[in-house]
Amino acid sequence: MKVVLNGTTLAESDSTVVVENNHYFPPNSVKTDLFSDSKTSTVCPWKGTASYYNATVGGKTVNDIAWYYPSASDKAKNIEGYIAFYKVSRRM
Repeated sequence: MKVVLNGTTLAESDSTVVVENNHYFPPNSVKTDLFSDSKTSTVCPWKGTASYYNATVGGKTVNDIAWYYPSASDKAKNIEGYIAFYKVSRRM
């Protein structure tokens, strides 16, 4: 799986974890140097509280492009720290 924003690869891995049709990327497969922390957070009843990232590529910032669970619930420990994306093209 590969995530691309404006021609720049943000993440690429053949070891994603799929939960609720979202691919969660291992942290070491994501170019976090292109990210900044977002103030957004959401709560999933079974996964816990998600934190979000903004990404900047080529001078353009996309807010809340990715999310992760820094302290996932016991039911979602397998994706704790893993990063999921939306608002960009995802390729297999």
